[in-house]
Amino acid sequence: MPSPFPGMNPYLEQADVWPDFHNTFLVAMREELVRQLQPRYFVRVEEHIYVQEYDSEDRRPLGRPDVSILPTRNPRNSGGGVAIDEPRTGIEPVAVMIPPGADEIRSAFLEIRDREDRHVVTAIELLSPANKYAGADRDVYWNKVRRILGSRTHFVEIDLLRGGPRMPWLDLPACSYYALVSRADERPRAEVWAVGLRDQLPQVAIPVKSGDREAQIDLQLLLRRVYDSAGYHDSIYDGHPEPRLAVDDEKWAEQVLAANPV
Repeated sequence: MPSPFPGMNPYLEQADVWPDFHNTFLVAMREELVRQLQPRYFVRVEEHIYVQEYDSEDRRPLGRPDVSILPTRNPRNSGGGVAIDEPRTGIEPVAVMIPPGADEIRSAFLEIRDREDRHVVTAIELLSPANKYAGADRDVYWNKVRRILGSRTHFVEIDLLRGGPRMPWLDLPACSYYALVSRADERPRAEVWAVGLRDQLPQVAIPVKSGDREAQIDLQLLLRRVYDSAGYHDSIYDGHPEPRLAVDDEKWAEQVLAANPV
């Protein structure tokens, strides 16, 4: 069943849906890039790894609990077991604190590499909440972007999340979503496709080395393909888009769903 929305589906932006969509979308994009660029280039899925401490106000864990880990039992109330003798050295125990827990968040991105020298020709990022919200993770991501912008590597950034502040691109138009392409030989200028909630996602040219044919990625077709293959119509409409839509947009979304029952 196809996605009922003409562009980005805002229900895919829910916290418990987005990580799966993010990874599935990038893998589907890699398949399309490989189809167009091989054998001159190959495409790799790489990962950012962020460690987020539970007690931090601005760095909340985004991962899901590991159901294979049994809950902690209170040793004072546990039955059975082997008794341990009290120390007899005369040294009294002192209290120490267990370090705060942490969650390891992995965020995938793509690299197009030259088959001959293995160098990265183009880096492609699909933004996640960890990239967008203020904090150490955003700083790490933006520092990486600045290193790429100072190199001969092309850079593509796609933002399909309404939530969170935009990355600090100059003169970025107001929009719900965008796709940005920074060609190494055209910096500091970059192309951006600014997209509204009700707009269809664009087709974006993915640059490679000069003289070679660029890949063409139709983001809307790619989204429809991922939506169908993942069966999202069965699982994402029990909640609300995150963040909640504005009143007019929420009414519009309800009309879209009513006209296209899922």
